[in-house]
Amino acid sequence: MQDTASKLRVCVVTGGSSGIGLATARRFAADGYALVICGRDEQRLAAAAGELRAGDAAVVTLAVDLAERDAGGRLIDFAVDEFDRVDVLVNNAGIAPLSAAHAMSDEDFESLMATNVRGVFATTKAVWPVMRRQGGGAIVNISSLSARDPFAGLGVYGASKAWVELFTKATAAEGREHAIRVFGVAPGAVDTPLLERLFPDIPAEARLQPEAVAELIYRLADQRLADATGQTVVIRK
Repeated sequence: MQDTASKLRVCVVTGGSSGIGLATARRFAADGYALVICGRDEQRLAAAAGELRAGDAAVVTLAVDLAERDAGGRLIDFAVDEFDRVDVLVNNAGIAPLSAAHAMSDEDFESLMATNVRGVFATTKAVWPVMRRQGGGAIVNISSLSARDPFAGLGVYGASKAWVELFTKATAAEGREHAIRVFGVAPGAVDTPLLERLFPDIPAEARLQPEAVAELIYRLADQRLADATGQTVVIRK
């Protein structure tokens, strides 16, 4: 697709096959962005891509588990091979095993940190030279209110998201001279399959819709908010 790449703005969304990720892909597609979405489930990715293409979006998918050590680099390489640039990276993929810290298995801890921490680090590291080469870009990292006030059983998850917020601030400072803007978004309870699985008793009226979070992500990627780079914005019902 590189013949038309120079005419496109490109958004990469991790965990883009459902929930906040898919809503974000829809929002950027509505503004004409080409999309690269990744996830672990090929069937769900295919369904998401089919929906986006039905709305005339240019979209490619990559089935990848960001917990794998080389996955972040493979994702960004794939995006550049397809479109020759990355204007926006949305680090949305994450997992949230529900467990008290003292009861969490080593395997769950390592999987959580590999996805929520190393996954964000790896995609950011891989996209950095791409954005520098093209003169800038935006990275939006998805945190959680659990980073500040963790729900019962989400303390370790919240700690991983606190890391995301500090990493956001640090990389924003490093990116200023290269016009690379980095933001965080910390939602409260969002009406997603993950929330339904973990906390089915949260009432509908207390749940954010994924589209509201997607709209905030889209606005933060705007170059006009460059002076606010490094901030993590809380959004709640």
